[in-house]
Amino acid sequence: MKFCVLGSGSRGNSTYVETEGGGILIDAGFSGKEIAKRLAIIGRSPDRLQAILVTHEHNDHIAGAGVLSRRYHLPVYANSATFAASEKKLGKVFKFREFSTGAGFRIADFAIHPFAVSHDTADPVGFVIQSGGRSLGYCTDTGKLTKLMEHLLGRCHGLVLEANHDPEMLQAGPYPLPLKQRIRSNMGHLANGDAASLVRRLGDGPLQALVLAHLSETNNHPDLVVQAIRHGCKGMRQCLEPVLAEQSAPGPLLSV
Repeated sequence: MKFCVLGSGSRGNSTYVETEGGGILIDAGFSGKEIAKRLAIIGRSPDRLQAILVTHEHNDHIAGAGVLSRRYHLPVYANSATFAASEKKLGKVFKFREFSTGAGFRIADFAIHPFAVSHDTADPVGFVIQSGGRSLGYCTDTGKLTKLMEHLLGRCHGLVLEANHDPEMLQAGPYPLPLKQRIRSNMGHLANGDAASLVRRLGDGPLQALVLAHLSETNNHPDLVVQAIRHGCKGMRQCLEPVLAEQSAPGPLLSV
């Protein structure tokens, strides 16, 4: 199984996952044209896509989902609350496929388990995606980490994990107070230290590829993210070097 974060941040999020049989998108928060362009950069075509998975209804996660679904005849998978909240934004899609949070389902070669996260939307989820004995975890847009998340992600070989903000930068930054409070709340986004703490707790598991995503361009800096991860790994035999997802360009195509 291979995966690539095509872009991540407040202006758009999308991740590509593939096996030899084809690929899926987790979210489609850029225009359809932009996602096709980013797929081409990594040597892939939208024609390989088999489905779009939706984590929640915010525009930076669904902006291009409707267009891609119609253009390439792709089913869109989401839970019922997310469908209801995003239906007007998505417009007509090729097919809706509803799942229940916590209940696994299959798409071609992929076994997919959606799990609850904590964000200010209708029913947000993360995913664990399995194929060929390998697992990829996807966990962004959550204000807190739970024992369930740790349990599910602890079995993953690859992980896309949020590291949204540095608390001091957020506190001193230009955002209005209500927005700052939202971001650091249990329904907001993970701070660098939260991500580092989870990575440390996953240290004895099979994790071999880590991408840190949804970095704020205003309230974070790549050096602070890497510093937090390295600090969290102090005393461990091995510290996994993270890949930092960018807003403006796709990252590497990683194998697990």
